[in-house]
Amino acid sequence: MSDTYTTTVQAASPRKHASNIGRVLSRVRRQPATLLAFAFIVLLIVVAIAAPWIAPYDPNQAHLDNVLEAPSAQFLLGTDDLGRDQLSRLIYGARIVLLIAVGSVLIAMVIGVPLGLVFGFHGGWWDRIGMRFVDMAQSLPGMMIGITVIAILGRNMFILMFAIGLIFSMAFARMTRATVLVERRKLYVEAAEVVGLRRGQIIFGQVLPNLIGPIITQGAVFLGSAIMIESAMSFLGVGLDSDTPTWGSMLSLAVDKQNVAPYLSWPPGIAIVLVVLSFSVFGDGLNDALVGEKRRVPRLGVRSRGTVDDSFAVAGAGAAVSVGTSKKAASAVAADRPAAIVDGPSPLLHARDVSVSVLRPDGEQVDLVTRIGLDVAKGEIVGLLGESGSGKSTFARAVLGMLPAGTWLSSGDIRLDGEQIAGKTERELRSVRGAKIGAVFQDPMTALSPVHTVGTQLIEPLRIHKGMNRSQARARAVELLERVGVRGAASRLDDYPHQFSGGMAQRVAIAMALAADPELLIADEATSALDVTTQSQVLDLILDLRDEYGMGVLMITHSLGVVAETCDRAAVMYRGRIVEDAAVDRLFDSPQHPYTAALLQANPMNAVGRDRLPVIDAQLRATIDASLDAIDAKEGRR
Repeated sequence: MSDTYTTTVQAASPRKHASNIGRVLSRVRRQPATLLAFAFIVLLIVVAIAAPWIAPYDPNQAHLDNVLEAPSAQFLLGTDDLGRDQLSRLIYGARIVLLIAVGSVLIAMVIGVPLGLVFGFHGGWWDRIGMRFVDMAQSLPGMMIGITVIAILGRNMFILMFAIGLIFSMAFARMTRATVLVERRKLYVEAAEVVGLRRGQIIFGQVLPNLIGPIITQGAVFLGSAIMIESAMSFLGVGLDSDTPTWGSMLSLAVDKQNVAPYLSWPPGIAIVLVVLSFSVFGDGLNDALVGEKRRVPRLGVRSRGTVDDSFAVAGAGAAVSVGTSKKAASAVAADRPAAIVDGPSPLLHARDVSVSVLRPDGEQVDLVTRIGLDVAKGEIVGLLGESGSGKSTFARAVLGMLPAGTWLSSGDIRLDGEQIAGKTERELRSVRGAKIGAVFQDPMTALSPVHTVGTQLIEPLRIHKGMNRSQARARAVELLERVGVRGAASRLDDYPHQFSGGMAQRVAIAMALAADPELLIADEATSALDVTTQSQVLDLILDLRDEYGMGVLMITHSLGVVAETCDRAAVMYRGRIVEDAAVDRLFDSPQHPYTAALLQANPMNAVGRDRLPVIDAQLRATIDASLDAIDAKEGRR
């Protein structure tokens, strides 16, 4: 049960692969303009820090005998109307503008980023109402906001930072929201919900770290803009007082004295242009490097999409009913709905009459899944088969209480080990997810957060559900990784998901799902993104874990081979309904429903020796649809 290729690559030393930060820096080094801008920014910072040692004079020292003196050996950039050395004021001004720029951008982040996170993640009315206020605030002229704040609160450095920060905060909110709208649909967010993390932990612990790149890039650009706004406000006389050396106030004086001292405008003017340009170029270059890193899809293992060889799974497919006899079978099915009922003790998962609905744009309610009944017993693996769009994952999400926005559980009874979980609040479901229900999704590379180590992602549910301290949780995480077949588990806890092959990453995802010893495991296409050999290994692992933990497994898949190899029972879905539910042997040997028979006949392995692959043609599909419509009409449903 090991990934041979993966083990070889990992043994060669995964640490030799450059970190994400290293790759970003490598891209930056290949951008001459970005490097030049960065060098200028570093020089500016050094000058600002070393101002007391490199400035020739105190910035406010007046030389009354040298008023408005042109550049000379004593005063390299000349003096102003009070005889103050322009070079000294320019050097000390760098300290002021950098401090205000950094402070204002940090304030903008503190205000805007949490707003964008909350609005983007929650959506709904939070988003609609909140973003309308953001739109109104951003539509106001920035300078007007700054001047208004200073007029109300007064003039000092912190208030100036706050005023400029307010100008940028709405832009941070919009940028963060736009990014969160993309991130919240990714599987690693759903995986965090499944293991029982609180909403705040998901937003600030899982989503926010994935936004660091865009936030830093936006901040770098806004640093230049903040310097420009500060200079403009000082130029207008609404910034800091005249005793504080700022480039804007120096430029304002230069305009007043341009007829008698034209040299005064050059130093602050050139400084402002160069600094703003440097921050803009550096921000753009950093963005290019980060986008390049984001587009890179690192893999250490060779992965190809495929399915397990189905040749051993369809021995009974030849016994399927033919299209010619399907109408009679369909008529028989219309009289009765198949139900999945486990004989004996109460099942672990007991779902009855589960319907999930959505509203059309015209306001009409449509069922995505209709009155589904399904049971999963302890220690039993139940396969859920069907075409894409048949409602398999929608039903699984209804069980997890994680239906997409705009859909809802319109009816039904869902019990887990006798406890009603349908209709529970998000807070109540956190004690169910992870602790009682675990889930493994299709692509482990998206189900694991790319900016957290696998150890961090394993330790989190252990601390939440098991109450372990960090050292206990880390020891247990090592045990879990070893149990799912990750070699050198202790040394791999600090690795990131991209340092694992697809098969090994899926093992990590399974370990996360099992961290809190759940009673039910939902595997939603858990092997379809893996190559054939790795698929078989992961399936063997699930079987072993089922035997060891005695948990029930709901296996959602398109693969007939996966069902034949791993499942005790299988349910077939079509148009949001379960049309047949039976033991795997009987389902393959003698399917009762025409859709099941046609699905088995359409298996690619049946194409051997034929000119064309059997398909579910329009005539059969119309017959099956008519049988389901007859049931709807009988029940008064559309």
